[in-house]
Amino acid sequence: MIRWTRWLAALGATAVLAACGGSDDPPPNTVADEASARGFNALVAAAGKAGLVSALDDPAASLTVFAPTDAAFGNLARSLGFADANAMVQALDSATLAKILRYHVLPARKPAATLASGSGSEGTLYSFEGKAASLKLSTTGGVKITDAALTQATVTAADVQTDNGVIHAVDKVLVPPGVLNVVQMAQVNPTFSVLVEAVVTANLASTLSGPGPFTVFAPTDTAFVGALTELALTKPQLLASPDLGAILTYHVVAGNVRAANVVALPKPAAVATVQGGSFSVGADLGLTDALGRTATLVATDVIASNGVIHVIDKVILPSAP
Repeated sequence: MIRWTRWLAALGATAVLAACGGSDDPPPNTVADEASARGFNALVAAAGKAGLVSALDDPAASLTVFAPTDAAFGNLARSLGFADANAMVQALDSATLAKILRYHVLPARKPAATLASGSGSEGTLYSFEGKAASLKLSTTGGVKITDAALTQATVTAADVQTDNGVIHAVDKVLVPPGVLNVVQMAQVNPTFSVLVEAVVTANLASTLSGPGPFTVFAPTDTAFVGALTELALTKPQLLASPDLGAILTYHVVAGNVRAANVVALPKPAAVATVQGGSFSVGADLGLTDALGRTATLVATDVIASNGVIHVIDKVILPSAP
């Protein structure tokens, strides 16, 4: 639609200029034009609702846009419980969409070769906590981008040149920090599929989607596999256990406790949980539960809109199962 509107306008302008003896140079081909022409329909719809089309259409701009495909938008929508990309775009407010989309834009034209020779980190147009939120880039085996949810997108088509920037198509919507809540941040990362299923089964999703703030020490799927083996349980047995809610809330601490706060605690430190019990943090930052079992921090500071997630490699337990 953008391209057709521009083309019709150009015809009218050409006729006027020809009558006056003026130039018949074509209008600039912008990021917005190419996104529309190449079938990034969900991206164009989201940009329209977010009020960002004019920025992508600005001929004076110099941008790099990581453009998620329609399939990528559909995958994000389904992971968050929407029927499809259209339903997600309709449901999300314009400010949220704008934050997500700005996280896909770099404030300078950077073709693939420039990205490959760069520092491995690129600041985006999305500002978070007073600075540009960044993306981590890896160029081993193609350009791959890690977002704030610790998920990775791959550039599937690079260097679509426009007059005001360059587009790189990606196979995943990049998730920025501080936009989705802790439940949604877990939902968009397949590493936490068992945790999400358990949270939903225990009727904790609505609580953890609330204002909080919450700090969640999130076991990976691999951690749950280890726990099931250790406890001689199947996943259905764990999900049906009356202890499930207590186990999950033992992984939750009230407040927004960042990694720096954990490091600053005098060690060993007792950390009170929402479940009512506590675990301890040692000098090596290992988490020791009520049974003397220790989990290791795998990743920290996955920042949500209502708290923060720290990834751990073991399910910690409040008492003997």
